[in-house]
Amino acid sequence: MVRTFALLGVLFSGFLVWLIVSADAGRTNPLFELAHSLPYGDKLGHMLLFGTLTLFANVGSNFRRVSVGRLSLGRQSCWGMRPYLGAVVVALVVIIEECSQQYFPSRTFDGYDLMADGVGIMLFSMVSLYLEKRFSTGNDISSRN
Repeated sequence: MVRTFALLGVLFSGFLVWLIVSADAGRTNPLFELAHSLPYGDKLGHMLLFGTLTLFANVGSNFRRVSVGRLSLGRQSCWGMRPYLGAVVVALVVIIEECSQQYFPSRTFDGYDLMADGVGIMLFSMVSLYLEKRFSTGNDISSRN
């Protein structure tokens, strides 16, 4: 299953690259028209596209996590969060892509798009957490390689 999700992630990344290049070039397509015809369709599209990529990346990397520092709270200390590596990579790519839009005449930076991307990354990371727990307690462990 991990390999399937990794392959889907690569294919979906190619699809996203095509969408981004099309938008950077100022071209339109039926997906852009659909997004603009729905209320908040652009934001919903951002959330679903980058959330889906996050799910593929999280499962495709076999739920690998990264450590994010140590947090100290007064005399108590606790370890920082351990987000999914896939989610961190997608978040970095999203930030770079959104910031790069200022260099294209047909694009503009939109903080709300960035927020929608972040919501998608968080929601689909929660789906990943559910899947990780389900696979670690079920009979599907053998299919994680």
